[in-house]
Amino acid sequence: MLERDPELAAAAHAVDELVAGAAAGGPVRGGILVYRGEAGIGKTTLLREIRRTAGDRCTVLTARGGETLTSVPFHVTRQLLQPALDRFDEEDVRLLFGDHFDLLAPALGLAPPPPPSAAPADPQGVRDGLAKLLGRLADRLRDRLPVLLVDDAHWADAESLAWLDAFTRIRRDRRLPALVVLAHRPLAEGPHRTGVPAVLAALADRAVVTLGLHALTLGATAALARETLGDHADEPFCRELWTVTSGNPYETVELLAKARDRMLEPVAGSASLLRGLGAEARGGGLVARLEELGVGPTRLAWTIAVLGADSTPRLLASLTGTSEPEVAEHTELLRQARIVTTRADREARSGPAAKPVRDAATTTGPGTGSDPAATTPEGSAHLEFAHPLIASAIYGSMSPAARTAMHGQAAWALTAAGHGPAAVSRHLLEVHPEEDQEVVRQLRAAAVEHLAVGAPDAARRCLERALTEPPGPDAYATVLYELGCASLLTAPAATVRHLSSALDLPGLGDDLRIDATYRLAQALAHNNQLREAARVLAAEAVRTPPGTDRRRLQAANFMYEGFQAVEEDGPGRSRRLADLTANFTGADNSERALLTVRGFDAMMRGEPADEVVRLCDLALVDGIPARGLGWTDATWGFEIPALTGIAYAFSDRPDRAGILFTEAVRAFEISGWSGAHLAFAHTLLGLVHRRRGNLPKAQHYLEEGLRLADRVGNGLPVHWDTACLLVDTLVARGRTAEARSVADRYSFGPPWPGAIVLPDGPSVLGRLLLAEGRVEEAVATLEAAAEALVGRGRHHVVWAPWPLDLARALAPTDPDRAAGIAAGARAHAERIGTPTALGEALRCAALLADPPESRRLLTEAVAHLAASPSRYEEARARLDLARVTGSRAALAEATALATACGASLLTTDAVTARASSHPPE
Repeated sequence: MLERDPELAAAAHAVDELVAGAAAGGPVRGGILVYRGEAGIGKTTLLREIRRTAGDRCTVLTARGGETLTSVPFHVTRQLLQPALDRFDEEDVRLLFGDHFDLLAPALGLAPPPPPSAAPADPQGVRDGLAKLLGRLADRLRDRLPVLLVDDAHWADAESLAWLDAFTRIRRDRRLPALVVLAHRPLAEGPHRTGVPAVLAALADRAVVTLGLHALTLGATAALARETLGDHADEPFCRELWTVTSGNPYETVELLAKARDRMLEPVAGSASLLRGLGAEARGGGLVARLEELGVGPTRLAWTIAVLGADSTPRLLASLTGTSEPEVAEHTELLRQARIVTTRADREARSGPAAKPVRDAATTTGPGTGSDPAATTPEGSAHLEFAHPLIASAIYGSMSPAARTAMHGQAAWALTAAGHGPAAVSRHLLEVHPEEDQEVVRQLRAAAVEHLAVGAPDAARRCLERALTEPPGPDAYATVLYELGCASLLTAPAATVRHLSSALDLPGLGDDLRIDATYRLAQALAHNNQLREAARVLAAEAVRTPPGTDRRRLQAANFMYEGFQAVEEDGPGRSRRLADLTANFTGADNSERALLTVRGFDAMMRGEPADEVVRLCDLALVDGIPARGLGWTDATWGFEIPALTGIAYAFSDRPDRAGILFTEAVRAFEISGWSGAHLAFAHTLLGLVHRRRGNLPKAQHYLEEGLRLADRVGNGLPVHWDTACLLVDTLVARGRTAEARSVADRYSFGPPWPGAIVLPDGPSVLGRLLLAEGRVEEAVATLEAAAEALVGRGRHHVVWAPWPLDLARALAPTDPDRAAGIAAGARAHAERIGTPTALGEALRCAALLADPPESRRLLTEAVAHLAASPSRYEEARARLDLARVTGSRAALAEATALATACGASLLTTDAVTARASSHPPE
């Protein structure tokens, strides 16, 4: 290769580093290598050379994006992974997939999609699962580590690039177990990139090196001319060649080939002919040259441009209306004109070619999941264009009418050949709307398949196109409903629009109408529109006859009303909820869901913990969620079991909460829900350990929850809950500066979100401000918390400990008011009745009592907290008692318990002068 020494050296060094790390038995030192350059600049040739040089030491896996294949999810992923997995027998493949074969195999074309009744796959779960699969594959190939070469990455499908992005992020030390080499055209400039350009930019940011490929110099162009046409090629001829091609390697090679075919003498007298010859190699000149070959070869080239990876002789013959021998004859003419290549041509250039992939564009119907051509002799005869520039020129030269018609013919030919709806859909997306209900049916079926493999954006494209067909009046609302469901997790605002429209139209059956309302409310809640979510549910519940469906809507309505940070009539809602559920026994899931919401509301209100636990027990079956109310159940959502566990945790039953939340992590991981759901499950486990007083373990789970949430987006509800709990945990550990850092990083503070925060956000912020010595700000924050909660009748002093901290903050300056607040907190704690609530309230009251009474109250607080699961709160109470009594033994015991909890006692509560001036025993 001419003038590519730096680029080849960078690749050689990267391969050497990869191989050396594996040979030394230490960490593998892979990474990302990016090559950028204009079309025809030599990216493909460079990757071919890298493949050749790395092939004797590494497992080289190759893929190429396609201009007409960008809508095919996981097309590039399949090209890369299918050949690698073909090296292993079925048992080994299953081991590589671990517990996620059923989740991941359909995305790779190794198994048919799940049935339509199955829940859609979580996109992030599929991405993460495929990233882990590649990691395990690299471990199995440690003697010949993988090198992934992706050409034309600017045309890669979004799902594959998201997978590569996830894989290159899994190792925090950036020591990847593979080398990923990307080649693509320059990205558009600007700070607001989205989609594929944004992912490519992110990959480049993490690359070991990013290199731009430049045009050939005059000297290199002259060397190439003399190599091709003879040493007598003179300077004027070479200079004109360089001027005409601008040093573009592809155009230079093509122009030299034409000069050789025309037996053009490479001398100054012929230089003027080069510009005309060059025009034939691109754009209109290329099309004119194609048309000169005749109608048959031209139509064959058009068909290849439309079919892309499916260009087998059988399908080409079907679409061109010719016989397979005629296809072979026309193919040879196109080969001689350097327009198309065959597999034999590709093997001659770069060694054995990979088998055609079993791609989304070649997936058959139920029961196989593979490309028929891939297992027959014609699978080796796939045709492709000699260069992407040729493909673009020929596809663009077709009239819109011809192109659309040929896509329609391709769709029906693929269907007749046994390909599934997902494979056919990329062609149906291009045809003109004609009110064809079969097109609508195919696109809806394709959307189901796309959702099943974790490609909601592809499903959305199919359903949006189905709406433009359009569907018949009896199906239009249903397609809108399906479109709304497809975008539920990725675009809540779009879901709201589509589901609202569906509900406004006739055609939805009763079951779909209930489900559409429920999902609309979910989308509104995710979009921070809790008030509207509750209103929609209430309105539909009024129209729904009494029974299970109405109770389903009522449960969601009460839940979203209770989740609002500001509510007009909280006590009234609580009374209505209590009245509705008074005689419920948990007879069915609708009763269990309402009992759960009632139990959570009772906990927040500070009702007796025994009643809260009774309600939660009724909502479960043998201590676990009933069938249909599980963590991954799509009908009711994960909120129902989450509320049960949270109510348990704040009722001094962290053991029961821990069982539920551990199952949540397991269920989400098995189902591949590795985004916000899994993040929230880690947050809930962090809550359990916080309530038990295991502060380091709580911090670990909460930090992991934030890490998982950060991969999904910013400012999500799970960010608020997790940051709140982490701030509370770090303050408890005495790590105030770290707590402040978390609060600042996640904007924990006003303005507060429209939903409540777990636990009460203003209460925790007030605690942080007190720890920082910002007493006036803390008092204002805690007073605002009181105003918001008292009016709603929410008095749980552990969920919202504002009275305990406000009393401590006011004690030095306003002891009478502080004593009144502490007395109120004690009364609410006595109603709650848990040892934790009682112990905390008594400890607060002791700070405001005379010495003898303070000692008695602290002794009682220690007794309650010793009987509770709250080891950290017990340590704080024992410390206060040791200071009041002056007992060194008690101080040592308190210090030991605090240390076991992971807390530092160097920072202590601000106590009153009376409480701190007791004479030592």
